[in-house]
Parts: sequence; C-alpha cells; structure tokens
Amino acid sequence: MGPQGAGKGTQAARLAEVFGIPAISTGDIFRANIKGGTELGRLAQEYSAKGELVPDEVTDSMVRDRLGEDDVQAGFLLDGYPRNAHQVEALDGILTDLGWDLDGVIELTADRDELLARIAKRAEIEGREDDTPDAIARRLDIYDAETAPLTAAYAARDLLVQVDGIGEITDVTDRIVAGLAQQLG
Repeated sequence: MGPQGAGKGTQAARLAEVFGIPAISTGDIFRANIKGGTELGRLAQEYSAKGELVPDEVTDSMVRDRLGEDDVQAGFLLDGYPRNAHQVEALDGILTDLGWDLDGVIELTADRDELLARIAKRAEIEGREDDTPDAIARRLDIYDAETAPLTAAYAARDLLVQVDGIGEITDVTDRIVAGLAQQLG
C-alpha cells in the first residue's frame, strides 16, 4: 500500500523476484486493457482520465479472477489493492473463499512533494495521460481520504509493516524485506 508515486510498482516487481511470487498490479491490468481497447479498458480510461479510480466492483472481480490462477498457489503480492474499506472486505472474502490468510501488508510512505515530483517525472518519461497535475493531486487526495485510514485497521490486526519509500531502490527493497522478515517471524 501507499500513495501513487511511493514506489509500489517498482518494489512489487523487485519483491516478486526476491520471493519468486507474482506481483499483481491492478494498474498494470487496467493499462493493458486500455492499450488493448477492451470495454474494461475504455471504462478504466474514462475514470482515470478524470483522476478518478475504477469502480470497486470491477476491480474486485478482476482480483478474484486473478487470484484463481495457478501461479499464485505459492504466494502473491498485491500492488495497489485494496485501496478502500470496501476492497478490504472484498479481499477478506476472496481469501476466505480460497482458504488463505493474509501474511502482511507493506505500506510505503513518502512526502507529498516527493510524490508529486516522482509522478511528474514518470508522466514525462512514460507519456502517461493519467498523470496530469490535476489527476495526480486528485488521486493523492483520494488516497488520503480512503486508503490511508486502512493502515490503522491492518495495524490493529498486527499485519502492517511501514517502510520509508524514499531513497535508493535497493535500500528500500532491503528495508521491506527486513520488515517482512520481522513481521513473519
């Protein structure tokens, strides 16, 4: 978990490699559908172009389907999901249906000015339409209002590992791995 620009995608890919598990990014799935011109892609693009998030029901179904695939049997890492209280409940239900427990939740933290600078650079490099200054500010506001409060719930379950997302990529990865090692015992 963490706001846009905190490094979730970068760290998810690194952690997937370290642990030999798939990183499941709702953002990547949405972008692939947008590029492919699918109905879901058009819907996702409509929302993201306005700086809004794709409706929960669409996202929940997509995650449920993805967690039903064979490559997640040894474990998985979710990148950008859950992002609100509804999705926490949906994920709890999905995991219960599959007979799995959540092992831990990583929250990458970063200063808002650093996030804005990172996302602006990403937009320049990748040419992403959804990373306009207004859209960025809107997504960060949505994160503050809807996603950030979830960390308290995960902390109450003794699942939360908070990690500073600022610094060299390898240093952040090392901090995450150390935090997870402590979390998992």
